[in-house]
Amino acid sequence: MKPGIHPDYRPVLFHDTSADVFYLIRSTVQTDKTYTHSDGNTYPYMTLDVSSASHPVYTGEQRKTKSEGRVAGFNKRFAGFVGNKGA
Repeated sequence: MKPGIHPDYRPVLFHDTSADVFYLIRSTVQTDKTYTHSDGNTYPYMTLDVSSASHPVYTGEQRKTKSEGRVAGFNKRFAGFVGNKGA
């Protein structure tokens, strides 16, 4: 390997902000933030929006679906226009 061209591979603390879960793994991600972990050491810190702790596929939660279909929604929205023919 050529020296000086590879990114630094080090422990990084990832934080899933939606589930408030921390992951300490090795990574090459570049960040200027640091955070003191529960083990007392300070690590580079990166926030995540979604991880396996908060993603619906892994947690088993389902999204709320609309109770009516697209056609029923259209008919409900434009139901008032049906009776005004020939005015």
